Amino acid sequence: MSVRKLKPITPGQRFRVVNGFDAITTDKPEKSLLAPNKRSGGRNSQGKMTMRYLGGGHKRKYRIIDFKRDKAGIPATVASIEYDPNRTAFIALLNYQDGEKRYIIAQNGLQVGQNIVSGESVAPEIGNAMTLANIPLGTVISCLELRPGQGAVLARSAGAFAQLMARDGKYATVKLPSGETRMILVNCMATIGAVSNSDHQLLVSGKAGRSRWLGRRPRTRPVVMNPVDHPMGGGEGKSSGGHPRSRNGIPAKGYRTRSKKNPSSKYIIERRKK
Repeated sequence: MSVRKLKPITPGQRFRVVNGFDAITTDKPEKSLLAPNKRSGGRNSQGKMTMRYLGGGHKRKYRIIDFKRDKAGIPATVASIEYDPNRTAFIALLNYQDGEKRYIIAQNGLQVGQNIVSGESVAPEIGNAMTLANIPLGTVISCLELRPGQGAVLARSAGAFAQLMARDGKYATVKLPSGETRMILVNCMATIGAVSNSDHQLLVSGKAGRSRWLGRRPRTRPVVMNPVDHPMGGGEGKSSGGHPRSRNGIPAKGYRTRSKKNPSSKYIIERRKK
């Protein structure tokens, strides 16, 4: 994977850094795995704006992704690595031996023509999915379940990965991308390898219009609002705005909002770094 820095022939291209898309093998998605993706523009059923700074953007079709990897023991061949407009990671099209086709999140190093499989007693190779009980300690993993059969919810974005640290009884200790170390049941599934498109963090939009293409409208800074609109608004001239806080008055930048009564806190061994 690589990035390309464009020549500054226009103001919008002066600082722009785009993805090289070296890993992408096709620009035509599998039609049977596409679904409509209706946009709300931040409005509710009454047409009232309930989310600010959303709207517009290029029309997209949703790619149906297999997060559960529940076709155990049936080998599949990687047919293509594709771009997905709905996520930062690339996706891979799998052709199973029984004729079914499915999309999965592509792992770094996954190649077209490679055979991958999910199940209990499979080799811990890139792209294979297996339970935490069967993965060797120290292995880099991604697309991790939090509850058995739920489907992958952790370490799914571009370049993300977790690491299996230890196993004790029915729990495995996993270090997550945030730095948090927590216990997860050993019968939860995970995929071997880090998520693809790790260069995503190096990209530079170059112009405001590209945010509009992605469906993001201009964001107003709270300190330039009036007191009626935000706790940090008002004041004469360029006021600092006081302590950073949300529109509802909840402090930001370091204030912990996690409930002390959260029952899942007992599974967290070490909190993420501030």
